[in-house]
Amino acid sequence: MIIDLPSSNTSAVNRKLVELRESGGVFALGRVLTLVVVTDDGPDLEKSIDAANQASREHPCRVIVLARGQRKAAARLDAQIRVGGDAGASEVIVLRGYGALAEGDAGAGMVMPLLLPDAPVVAWWPGEAPASPAEDAVGQLAQRRITDALAAKNPTKAFEQRRKDHHEGDTDLVWTRLTHWRAQLAAAMDVPPFEDVTAAVVAGEAVSPSSELMAGWLSAALGIKVKRSTVEGKAAQGLALVRLTRPSGTIELVRPDGKTAKLTQPGQPERRIALARREVPDCLAEELRRLDPDEVYHEALTGVGQITRGRTPVKVDG
Repeated sequence: MIIDLPSSNTSAVNRKLVELRESGGVFALGRVLTLVVVTDDGPDLEKSIDAANQASREHPCRVIVLARGQRKAAARLDAQIRVGGDAGASEVIVLRGYGALAEGDAGAGMVMPLLLPDAPVVAWWPGEAPASPAEDAVGQLAQRRITDALAAKNPTKAFEQRRKDHHEGDTDLVWTRLTHWRAQLAAAMDVPPFEDVTAAVVAGEAVSPSSELMAGWLSAALGIKVKRSTVEGKAAQGLALVRLTRPSGTIELVRPDGKTAKLTQPGQPERRIALARREVPDCLAEELRRLDPDEVYHEALTGVGQITRGRTPVKVDG
């Protein structure tokens, strides 16, 4: 069910939510958090709402979407409430602000009256994010702040901003996309012989924040210099190869097509692993599982400053 409240205000939205609870049994007693989605009112808005809905099936929540409209228009708030089949396991409140309500601290002012009492707040910027999310007005309301450098107009610049302006509670979906890679590499290292890694290479597309972060994580975890290289050809997508060298041989995890990876290691048969690039709803759901600071992510960001650059592209075979 979708209820439109044109030219409205947050008080009217709250009254409508109370009315829905009393008349139709729609209530927020089982909600575990409030997810605030900050984006622009454009073609990608529904994709962001759909991702939040899918994540809410694992984490029932109230979703508040700040959809920033035209800045030059007259100040106006158009609200929309979605419940039932149109809201997954959540209740979705879409706030379309125009004019002064689409800028500055106005978004935080509209969000505050709609936050669930005594429930954690998570802020998510699915596209462009502020340079320092923790200092943003909406970010200051949240225990966790989720960004996505890969979705920015300039992923490299956005990733560097995440490195320079990291605060406790910040995270980025660039990091979440590495979870399965990190699990496979950790499992490969957790079998005899237990030897130190003497050299490491990470290869991916020229613009690949995930490749940068993987190299940073390995550098911080292993205490060695990690070489960050690009890959030959156009088949590889994002992160394509991790090669760890030990005295007994090399562990190599390579994904040439963005879907299936090949793991080779000394004394073990070659294995094929399903390692498709993760979708945003899956990554978002994972990030909502924890509300404490991600210290390993911070260490990986720090480790990026210790990596070296390879001049020769690495060839990746299927």
